[in-house]
Amino acid sequence: SCCFWRRTAARAAPSFANRWLPNSPAAEGFTVTDKVYNVLFLCTGNSARSILGEALMNKLGEGRFRAYSAGSQPKGDVHPMALSVLTGLGFDTAGMRSKSWDEFSAPDAPKFDFIFTVCDNAAGETCPVWIGHPLTAHWGIEDPAAVEGEGQREAFLQALRFLQNRISLFLALPISSLDEMAMRSKLKEIGQAEGASAKAGAVK
Repeated sequence: SCCFWRRTAARAAPSFANRWLPNSPAAEGFTVTDKVYNVLFLCTGNSARSILGEALMNKLGEGRFRAYSAGSQPKGDVHPMALSVLTGLGFDTAGMRSKSWDEFSAPDAPKFDFIFTVCDNAAGETCPVWIGHPLTAHWGIEDPAAVEGEGQREAFLQALRFLQNRISLFLALPISSLDEMAMRSKLKEIGQAEGASAKAGAVK
């Protein structure tokens, strides 16, 4: 299984402003000879949370991390509010689409180093056999698309903040110097940060 779980109470997100990290940990000391890590974000529909994760990792990783996203049962379209929020904060959304994780289980697909499930349903499903045995963790947060009406944008901004916090913690890890057991432990801890969904918060 590629999946895990745990819970923490979610709080209302503060105003986002455009405060993306100008010098993320991933960029420090980075040279063109360093390894580029491939990261896959999984969610059932691949229309909201996994899309936000892909956008954040590609921006904050600043070239050292290449992110993708997919779903077990893709909706076929990216949620309009996900695109609106990302575009409003200066993210490049060109080429973003809702797609099946089957695209990434083919022999010619990218070889992933890390795979993160960001919804509890995807965490409980039987995942494809990934080439290269990537490290996996469950970073579940609640679905912002479940909020309707005028509170939906705030829900998406909150989801974005929760994911930004997790990704920033991940980028600060000394990945090349941690052994597999230590890395798994760190990834699980990150998944239990503020805003963790029911299954993400249940992991001990």
